[in-house]
Amino acid sequence: MDIRRLTDRLGGLAFGGDYNPEQWDAEVWKEDDELMHRARVNLATVGVFSWALLEPEEGRYDFDWLDAHLDRLHAAGVAVDLATPTASPPPWFTLAHPDALPVGPDGTRLTHGSRDTYCLTAPAYRRAARRVAAALAERYGDHPALALWHVHNEYVTLCWCDHTAAAFRVWLRARHGTLEALNEAWATAFWSQRYTSWEQILPPRQSQWHRNPGQSLDYSRFWSDETLAAYREQRDAIRAHSDRPVTTNLMLPGYQNLDLWAFGREVDVVCVNHYPDAPGVDAAAHAAFDADRARSIAGGAPWLLMESGTNTVYAGGRVLAKEPGDILRHSLAHVARGSEGTLFFQWRQSRAGAEQWHSSMVPHAGPDSRTFREVTAAGEAVARLGELAGSTVRAEVAVLHDSDAWWAMKVDGLPSPDLEYVPALRRAHRALWDAGLTVDFAHPEHDLGRYRVVLAPALFLLTDAGAENLRRYVADGGTLLVQHFSGVVDERLHARLGGYPAAPLREALGVRVEEHRPLRQGERITLSDGSTATAWSESLRTEGAETLAAYTHGMLDGGPALTRHDFGGGHGWYLSTRLDDSGYAALVGRLLREAGVTPDLPDLPAGVEAVTRHAPDGRSWHLLLNHRSEAVPLPRPSHDLLTDGPLAALPPGGCAVLRT
Repeated sequence: MDIRRLTDRLGGLAFGGDYNPEQWDAEVWKEDDELMHRARVNLATVGVFSWALLEPEEGRYDFDWLDAHLDRLHAAGVAVDLATPTASPPPWFTLAHPDALPVGPDGTRLTHGSRDTYCLTAPAYRRAARRVAAALAERYGDHPALALWHVHNEYVTLCWCDHTAAAFRVWLRARHGTLEALNEAWATAFWSQRYTSWEQILPPRQSQWHRNPGQSLDYSRFWSDETLAAYREQRDAIRAHSDRPVTTNLMLPGYQNLDLWAFGREVDVVCVNHYPDAPGVDAAAHAAFDADRARSIAGGAPWLLMESGTNTVYAGGRVLAKEPGDILRHSLAHVARGSEGTLFFQWRQSRAGAEQWHSSMVPHAGPDSRTFREVTAAGEAVARLGELAGSTVRAEVAVLHDSDAWWAMKVDGLPSPDLEYVPALRRAHRALWDAGLTVDFAHPEHDLGRYRVVLAPALFLLTDAGAENLRRYVADGGTLLVQHFSGVVDERLHARLGGYPAAPLREALGVRVEEHRPLRQGERITLSDGSTATAWSESLRTEGAETLAAYTHGMLDGGPALTRHDFGGGHGWYLSTRLDDSGYAALVGRLLREAGVTPDLPDLPAGVEAVTRHAPDGRSWHLLLNHRSEAVPLPRPSHDLLTDGPLAALPPGGCAVLRT
């Protein structure tokens, strides 16, 4: 397991962050050495945005400055996560290859002046990326400081240029084989869009009105595959010269157009970035969502938090300060759910530049600051947790995530703007997190047998194989909750005929949806059980299912809104509207109770997060995070690794790692 190679190299869990010494001078470097030692930093990410320094002109490299910093870090006992700098091509590259600049869907070509100004499909860019990756690996492949390779940074830029059009056509030929098959998949008989040559096909650029949905979905699939191919090229160039693990940093769906399951199979270590988008307990819930997702992408194996916001939260365009204690709580939230450490962006807050006000471990105020004192405390805490390395996390519940379903919900022409994918996933996860549970994410076609409850909050697109897998899961004894507007199209975005959802899933749910009836903006409805709902409603009839709550308005008055179907050994639930938060939490709580699912430590009150990590040798640890403002007595005193002593109560806002 490559992550174990990393923790063995570090002698425990990782702690540190992005380090950009090229922004500073020798006097600051000297202070960095002392402060890193004080904060227990053992891993630094170097070189992420250094292409202009590494290759000041095409084909000529300057490694002297990087040699000195890697040697210095090694001497200070800090290992290096060495990045390829390909997220920020230097000015000379874009001047020499203007066709490699990205083009927006409206045809506007962007100019140099920020990060990520490249087109991933441009041949010149791909050659240059492979070349600089190989040069770095040849020079540093066996450097004693090197512990991990970091390809690129947050693959995010999309492009609609002519290079992309050519690559898209190649991908489409491989996927569909013939124009006849493509025309059928994209339903080009509509609006006279039938293609008679491959050269006629373009990426889904800005058009007069709705773009072809099948074309848009295939473009998203293509771009994810193209990005993975670009990653593989750099990874393989590195592997030719180095045996260290290779990875890239992934972000939440919505920021990167990537099939995260596919990337999880290709990286040696799953690494993710996390930046909370709300303060307080919402930030804690967001951290749990991101961490559970990362562990799931890793197939349940340990993973690594590559970047996180040290002392800030990005909320609604504002950069908010974290509250005291958040640095440790957020760090341990990720460790609790399987991360082999916690890294931040960045080590020292930039004095100038586009991310001058980004979070950091050493702020502008310097080490005599609350932020650095909390960073030091977090580093000391992580250093005490080395025995957790290699342990894993178990979950009895899952939320279904499929990149195709996400991309499908972004196409033009859907019946309501309230149909959002990522918010639906986060809402389902939040209900389970509030109930005190650790959550896995799973694909609809994965083996779901180990889960007692599965939530499917947004399966607009569902393959035949996925529908059959969900039917089998329920028949074999599982509890499945499917939510509105699910299973209504196949993988080509063709509507399911004869009623929704897909036939095998209809069988498990015991319902047949005949008509979608989106609600007006701001409209609220009341169901027969007193719960309220918004955004959506459906006309459906039961075919074996029991109606648990009915509509009480308009033509749907008396019609089923929430149903439950006993099917085989399990239960298929269907929710045809969007309940408010309290009603949704109550519904999820009912499913959990009926399935016999309880938290790891059920005696703890709401507001105390508890996750258990399990070692292969049978040892286990409870990681506790108190999000309450008062102390919480523990069910029994236990040995706390953070204090290296017995603990009888969690202090307000406090954390503990209890050896069981």
